[in-house]
Amino acid sequence: MYRKPEEWEQIIGEQIKTLRVQKNLKQEELASRTGISKSALSNLENGKGSTVKTLVSVINVLGETAWLENLTSGAAISPIHILELNKPRQRVR
Repeated sequence: MYRKPEEWEQIIGEQIKTLRVQKNLKQEELASRTGISKSALSNLENGKGSTVKTLVSVINVLGETAWLENLTSGAAISPIHILELNKPRQRVR
């Protein structure tokens, strides 16, 4: 399903806020632990734009690095491997 970047910002922001609330953290406390300003955290949670660095920092402090691992876990397929799979098998003589 295709979503606009603004929709993703909103969805991710809501998930970050939900995690923060579940861990009983105030915005000020999470921002301080993360080393970012409260306004940067607020922007992230409200889907108003954020940097990747801010997002990664917040995810790390919240202990949700599995999110990041999911982004990098895609299996790369080698074009050479694909060609080898399509070759007809030769008989051994």
